[in-house]
Amino acid sequence: MPEFVVAIPARYASTRLPGKPLALLAGEPMVLHVARRALAAGATEVWVATDDARIADVVDGLDGIRVAMTNPAHASGTDRLAECARQAGWADDVIVVNLQGDEPFAPAAGIRAVASVLADSGAPMSTLATPVEDAPTLFDPNVVKLVRTVHGDALYFSRAPIPWHRDAFARSRDALPAAQWLRHIGIYGYRAGFLQQFAAMSPGTLEQIESLEQLRVLEAGHRIAVALSPAPFPPGIDTPEDLERADALMKGAL
Repeated sequence: MPEFVVAIPARYASTRLPGKPLALLAGEPMVLHVARRALAAGATEVWVATDDARIADVVDGLDGIRVAMTNPAHASGTDRLAECARQAGWADDVIVVNLQGDEPFAPAAGIRAVASVLADSGAPMSTLATPVEDAPTLFDPNVVKLVRTVHGDALYFSRAPIPWHRDAFARSRDALPAAQWLRHIGIYGYRAGFLQQFAAMSPGTLEQIESLEQLRVLEAGHRIAVALSPAPFPPGIDTPEDLERADALMKGAL
């Protein structure tokens, strides 16, 4: 298992759920649950990259967790993590796992897997996927799908159902034919040096069409290694309804 660090982008001004990192799950702010997941996975360092003193105050001083106060004007979590990496002083070859701040149920095995596939593949960036189990998920534009090479590198990410099963979908779109589709899981690994390079790239045409930042990397000709998640990776929390369900689940697990 390679050594890795975890950086957690935690922006206060979420569009659909303002103050999301501080939303309570089982009586504690969400960002604390996410940080504990990173520690449980074996990260050598865990950093919370935030733009708000209220989030910093919640995690500051906790064992194993550090805070990077970052520019509130950052356009993306990648930009925020790149600044965090500069503040932390990580060498270019350090493996950085980007664990989203709304993933309080992220499995330790999944966090380790995204670091392992980065190290094993030699790619500058990595991510995870899991099989799509039903037709509504495949056709949901809010669920990102991907296709990959026989060697495990991403070919493309899309909000559309890819690959398109021409014959089967001409007959019906109510059930999945006998083929495998993959749902993207929004956790990433990078070499710290490539993270700086990524943040410095201009948004690509494909990224702007699909509103998927990772397409910037593929369009620029870089590899993204993709591993299947070794453990279930529940969706993140984006809405008040998601938060209510997560709170009930967290209370039930304690």
